[in-house]
Amino acid sequence: MKGRMNSAGSFLQGHPGNPGEHAGLSPLGAGEADPGETAAGFEASVVQWVNALIDAGVHHDASDIHLEPCADKLLVRHRIDGTLRDLPSCSKEVMAQVISRVKIMAGMDIAERRMPQDGSIHAEIADKTIHIRVSSLPTIHGEKLVLRVLNPEKVVRPLEALGFNPLNLERYYRFLDNPYGMVLVTGPTGCGKTTTLYSTLQYLNSPEKNILTVENPVEYRLERINQVQVNSRIGLTFAATLRAALRQDPDIIMVGEVRDVETAEIVTRAALTGHLVFSTLHTNDAVRSITRLLDMDVKPYLLTASLIGIVSQRLVRLICAHCRDSYEPSSTELAMIEASCPGEEIMRLYQGKGCEACSGTGFRGRTAIHEIMPVDEEMRHMIRSSSNTDTIRKSAVAKGMIPFIQDGIRRSKEGVTTLDEVMRVAYSAF
Repeated sequence: MKGRMNSAGSFLQGHPGNPGEHAGLSPLGAGEADPGETAAGFEASVVQWVNALIDAGVHHDASDIHLEPCADKLLVRHRIDGTLRDLPSCSKEVMAQVISRVKIMAGMDIAERRMPQDGSIHAEIADKTIHIRVSSLPTIHGEKLVLRVLNPEKVVRPLEALGFNPLNLERYYRFLDNPYGMVLVTGPTGCGKTTTLYSTLQYLNSPEKNILTVENPVEYRLERINQVQVNSRIGLTFAATLRAALRQDPDIIMVGEVRDVETAEIVTRAALTGHLVFSTLHTNDAVRSITRLLDMDVKPYLLTASLIGIVSQRLVRLICAHCRDSYEPSSTELAMIEASCPGEEIMRLYQGKGCEACSGTGFRGRTAIHEIMPVDEEMRHMIRSSSNTDTIRKSAVAKGMIPFIQDGIRRSKEGVTTLDEVMRVAYSAF
């Protein structure tokens, strides 16, 4: 079902900086309605309010819109730059109408309130097509909805715009020059793995290549790329789909996630038989990806023969360009820098003072920090001989791998992000 959002333009006052205060959304409740208002008129106001909520989320680059039922209201929040921010809420009297309106737009069953559901909305906002994935979850106060906003312009980007430092970018390009083998992109949920993979596929996309993806779900449609969505309910699993895909004469394969031993073995064997394979893992850093695959009973000889390299990444918030200010680091900050990045001289650090453009947070937008680990012959020997994680990491760093913390500290030195943000994100990797 296609939702048309442009009709909600009157609910947005200009281009506000704070979605919580100025999104053009007033609290929606039965008490606001005229006692003589018709049912049709009230329904129209709910439609307009939902349209404005989604329009504001897209305008402010929200990745998710949360509708959370509470005992006395419907809590409304946007996730912007990884952080949830409150918006004007709805009264309990109109909560059911708002939830039902979103479910109708998403093609979901409004009569089913006891079981989780999934749906999707395709919206035209500011002459752009936005895909919104909707999920429902029954709670004690009613159905909670999360709307994941999928804006193709924010996902498929030039590789140079993904936050790689020059050395890491050069190493990543070398991964892509291989005619076959496996490249893994790792990190927790929400760290930008999909953006990295889709941007990579777009970079590799050409008339000479047959590119095929196996995903759950397919989040973005890419031209000239054959995308398959798995469906476990009918037996169309990652492994089953991947087996069929290998009979489709692919040059490049992207598997959304390696989540079981069967998929892992098929992926590694595909990389050995003339295919360039990309996939993701949920691991904390590059080195632990090897341990994770071995724990899944992937044979060491298969792993060492197929693996080209591993990219692990995290997202950090960007300092707002409108209110960025420099300052002299404190002795505590200098000690943290020296302990994490010995020999790195930093005279000035940066932070955002907070302004209307960044809603007073001092941050606007996000970028990635990385650690990239090529797999060479020495590392293959260590994997086959079951060397521990610390030994492999020390070898990788000795050969030039830049750990998260060092990449992040250098970005803080450049004024891209703050030292506190780097410590918050990078230390969570260990």
